[in-house]
Amino acid sequence: MKPKPARAAAVYRTYREVSKPGSPSFMTRVRAIPRMIGDVMRGRYDGLGKGKLGLMAMGVVYMISPIDLVPDFLVLIGVADDFGVFLWLMASLLGESGRYVDWERKVVTGHVEARPQEG
Repeated sequence: MKPKPARAAAVYRTYREVSKPGSPSFMTRVRAIPRMIGDVMRGRYDGLGKGKLGLMAMGVVYMISPIDLVPDFLVLIGVADDFGVFLWLMASLLGESGRYVDWERKVVTGHVEARPQEG
């Protein structure tokens, strides 16, 4: 896990990216996440590797799992590790989904050739 200053910097970079004029809005990025995951799994979108997608899935499992690296009954420390994973996950998902939305727009307008769908 990244040290606190690095996590804070990653969150700030994500905030700047999401709030940049002309970039996809927060809700557009959130709604694009399921499509992005589906396109990665089908091999249509190669901007996000399956390895990083797997790490994100492990982050979700870690947050909802009752088994923790640091138990939650250690209030400040136990919750901080979950919160750190949450910040990393949100920063990663929002950043990746923004790039995915840009890729989708290029595919729709014909600036990027889409991979043929497997059937």
